[in-house]
Amino acid sequence: MKTNNSDIDRRSFIKTAASATAASMIAFPHVSSASSNSLAPSEKLNLAFVGVGGKGVSSIMPLADHNIIGLCDVDKRRVAEARDKRGGPAFSEVLEKSVSQGGKWFKDYRKMFEDIGDKIDGVVVSIPDHMHYPVALSAVNLGINVYCEKPLTHTVEEARSLADAARKKGVVTQMGNQGHSNEGVRLAKEWIAAGAIGQVREVYSWTNRPIWPQGIPKPSHKEFIPVVPKGLDWDLWLGVAPKRAYDPAYLPFSWRNWWDYGCGAVGDMACHVMDAAFYSLDLDLPESISALATNVNNQSAPNASAITYKFPKRGKFAPVTYHWLDGGLLPPAPEGLTHDDILGRDKSGTMFIGDDGYMLTDTYTKSVRILPEERFADIKKNPPSKTIRRVKGSHQNEWARAIKEGDHACSHFDYAAPLSELGLLGNVAIRAKAKVEYDAKKMKVTNIPEANKFLSKEYPKGWILN
Repeated sequence: MKTNNSDIDRRSFIKTAASATAASMIAFPHVSSASSNSLAPSEKLNLAFVGVGGKGVSSIMPLADHNIIGLCDVDKRRVAEARDKRGGPAFSEVLEKSVSQGGKWFKDYRKMFEDIGDKIDGVVVSIPDHMHYPVALSAVNLGINVYCEKPLTHTVEEARSLADAARKKGVVTQMGNQGHSNEGVRLAKEWIAAGAIGQVREVYSWTNRPIWPQGIPKPSHKEFIPVVPKGLDWDLWLGVAPKRAYDPAYLPFSWRNWWDYGCGAVGDMACHVMDAAFYSLDLDLPESISALATNVNNQSAPNASAITYKFPKRGKFAPVTYHWLDGGLLPPAPEGLTHDDILGRDKSGTMFIGDDGYMLTDTYTKSVRILPEERFADIKKNPPSKTIRRVKGSHQNEWARAIKEGDHACSHFDYAAPLSELGLLGNVAIRAKAKVEYDAKKMKVTNIPEANKFLSKEYPKGWILN
């Protein structure tokens, strides 16, 4: 696909508008102001996707109307499965259309960026957690706008580094915590601000994850080493992770269990389930984290955990004790309520405990309820003013809109990084097997020096492009 002068002018505008937006975000981090020099809503972006099989299907389809010029995946089997099952004919048609219009397939994201990086307006990253940072940072370094699945990164240090790089480079970013584009998360914040349930001092979030094996030892391979399936480039899949032999225990879904690749149940769901409280209560980062967990080893996450975060007073907000529960653990029902009252039909959710009532949200904050019902009836009769901009369309298209308008998307990395860090700090407490005192400004565990090793990791050379 050749680049003509109009393509160059268009990409130059997108980068210039994004840089101006980044500057405004530093001065006014919570104010959204579209550039006066915006692209037409009908203008199509040149997009690339790292991760096509699996989660890639739901990342690609909302953006299928744009020009898909790059498709990258290390596992041909997963792509074929996505065509045949998860995505079906509609997905296959999108992939075929891309190729027919000059789109290219790649196994290695570095090769893709080297070959067509100057033509890419935005890249979507939908791959295992351990490779989010090297792919996303490579794109940022090249001035490419980035949409990255949750959790934003594999470690705390990565989250901060990536957000800092994106801000300095002036690219438009979005993390894939799709619920942050829903109406519910805005209602929750507006209702809390209006005092719908009074001062909130305690919160519970819970999930049915993990729904994959956890708390298990590394495969021994004493008797045999499984053969790498045809179509999978195991070395590229491992990427920056320590080298080890392939095993079906790692793929295609259970990589979330292993510390080298995933972030367990907390990493999988915290950016979704904790989003409403993090946003509504201006939580930022905790001063301490403690965790109860089933068997924890240096290879895999536990089957279940109960994490307690302590947040200090924040402006008008009282100190908050925040409980995270996974593995099927559930919060105690408040006096006068039952589990049926608080759980509803969803398998994950959040309960805000206020001085004057309770607020309940589901996994992706599609719905928001107030208890007792009499109080909810009053809220619905006289709802607080809608003060927050609403998102039209999908979470992915919110990012595309922001690129075209020179705006910032609703879950840009300056918001997404601390939300991701919150979940990742839960894993630090799990692995430390002790209460962790945390100095957020210094990004440092102050009471257990050896726990700081869980905040970052080493990288082999050659995986991050500049």
